Amino acid sequence: MSAIGVSANRLEILQIAKAVAEEKSIDQRIVIEAMQEAIEKAAKAKYGQEHDIRAKIDPATGEQTLWRVQTVVEDEVFEDEAKQLRLSEAKRIDASLVSGSELKEELPPFDFGRVAAQTAKQVITQKVRDAERERQYNEYKDRVGEIVSGIVKRVEYGHVIVDLGRAEGIIRRNDGIPRENFQPNDRVRAYLYKVSREVKGPQIFLSRAAPDFMRKLFAQEVPEVYEGVIQIKACARDPGSRAKIGVISNDSSIDPVGACVGMRGARVQAVVGELSGEKIDIIPWSFDAATFIVNALQPAEVSKVVLDEDERRVEVVVADDQFPLAIGRRGQNVRLASQLTGWQIDLITESADSERFQKEFQERTELFMKALDADETLAQLLASEGFESVEEIAYVASDDFITIEGFDTDVAEELQERAREYLERVAAENDAKRRELGVTDDVMALEGMTPSFAVKLGQEGVKTVEDVAGLVPDDITGYREPGPDGKPVWVEGILKKGEMRKDDANLFVMKARVAAGWIEPEAIEEMLAQQQSTEAAPELTEEERALLALGELGNSTDDDEEEEALAEELGIDLSELESEGGDDEAASRE
Repeated sequence: MSAIGVSANRLEILQIAKAVAEEKSIDQRIVIEAMQEAIEKAAKAKYGQEHDIRAKIDPATGEQTLWRVQTVVEDEVFEDEAKQLRLSEAKRIDASLVSGSELKEELPPFDFGRVAAQTAKQVITQKVRDAERERQYNEYKDRVGEIVSGIVKRVEYGHVIVDLGRAEGIIRRNDGIPRENFQPNDRVRAYLYKVSREVKGPQIFLSRAAPDFMRKLFAQEVPEVYEGVIQIKACARDPGSRAKIGVISNDSSIDPVGACVGMRGARVQAVVGELSGEKIDIIPWSFDAATFIVNALQPAEVSKVVLDEDERRVEVVVADDQFPLAIGRRGQNVRLASQLTGWQIDLITESADSERFQKEFQERTELFMKALDADETLAQLLASEGFESVEEIAYVASDDFITIEGFDTDVAEELQERAREYLERVAAENDAKRRELGVTDDVMALEGMTPSFAVKLGQEGVKTVEDVAGLVPDDITGYREPGPDGKPVWVEGILKKGEMRKDDANLFVMKARVAAGWIEPEAIEEMLAQQQSTEAAPELTEEERALLALGELGNSTDDDEEEEALAEELGIDLSELESEGGDDEAASRE
């Protein structure tokens, strides 16, 4: 049939569809479908919106066809005269028609008016725009985690709009490097970290401040990182100023730090140049947390570290002259080290540590003098030998006393007897005090309860088993919360920090709830089983970890020669490993 009043002939229709599809990088069929929808909308405007009108453009020839469609229905359910046709009437037209059939009536050509043409244009434009947005989303959603390159299109309120070629990305103000200014038409590289589907089109978020941007840059500059021989295990950045990365080599013959630095620093300087002069400390990563923390605080030298694994905090002692270096300018060095290791680092000088030790030593000396009715020399001797409490003296094995110079069995027995008498007096005083506070005997019957603990509960208004059952573990052990300056501060619980582990406090409260009749005893068994199932796997030595990675550890095999060959390749002495049976001190930690 002839053209339906459109301004382009059949071949022009196909050429237009092809040109639009190529320009927008979408499927030509989508453009043709948009044209069909535009024709249908224009036809409905002419013949009536109530009609079911369908258009068809042949993608091969460009021929256009227009129909009015009516659905055949039973006479008794007939409702819509425009879209439906009674079965009795349809039979008179074509005896083969049945209920549910469609009767198509070809419509004559018509001319597009100005309004209809404008409407058709809007329909096509909207359809093409939607298809283009979907194409952009599908293209970039799979590129999350890559470095992309583009041209700066404009800068709005600190946000940089980047032309990526077939889409636009945005580097938000907080995703950029401070004091880094871009001008239109500048070329920029950034890390694509998020693509979100929005009504106005996909939003492609880029970052130059993300730690992963630095990881990807090193992967581009260092072949060993790209191939996986060297791994960047951790990365922390103060964008535009300083950064620290932790690296480890899977090949003992390759120095991970040297490989990342490159000949005369060429590799690391290429990354520094891309990051506007950001200084980078390359740190050897270690399975041992203490070793890694010491490395992370470079260039400061560390004297001693004390780990608190429950709180993920570490106390680091440095020489007085090393303290400013460990802190860094405006706390930058210790802050980056904390981010890199995942541990909260508390720095203390050797002089402050010594003062604290002397104070604790004096407190223990005075306690032992009072509890054991001993002179200062004897009390100091016990404190210097590592005794921290009267309980240790009372219940330690007698042999531990005899090893102390000048002590014999009689002295040991006398000291332990005095210690036990002191503890009994304290317990009796505490028991009387908890009765005054109103703490019931049922509370004392709880497993793990002591008179001193009961007194502390009474002072906090916890007097019955129901009161104990209403506690949460943090009420007992203490907890951290953000302080006024945003830094976490410790809030003391009923017990002092370290007197009871959080897991033990949870078990204690659960048993109180059983005693109060709030829960069944099976709940404790379920909790313990869940804790066991979530416990970390046993730590392995580095040799065991290497064998496990190759699937050779724990698998029975009759091929001893193959196992020895593998061990020789890894540089492992199997006989030495078997005789050692694992080294807990050198256990690897991930």
